[in-house]
Amino acid sequence: MAMDVAEIERLIKEGLPDADVHIEDLRGDGDHYAAYVASVSFAGLSRVKQHQMVYATLQGKMGTDLHALALQTSVPEST
Repeated sequence: MAMDVAEIERLIKEGLPDADVHIEDLRGDGDHYAAYVASVSFAGLSRVKQHQMVYATLQGKMGTDLHALALQTSVPEST
């Protein structure tokens, strides 16, 4: 069962309300996505911890409903 872009974005934003999220369907198959997530919540955390936080927002759907997610995380630049 594939997930759509809107559902992935909704789950991430529910779990990280301050996040700026962009999702790209890499193959057009609803199964392989790239996610770009920027959140102040990531400040001071390792990249691994940042990715764990994003995966946690997906509520166990990673590996089941969502087959592949290439993840890039960052802390937003202050203006």
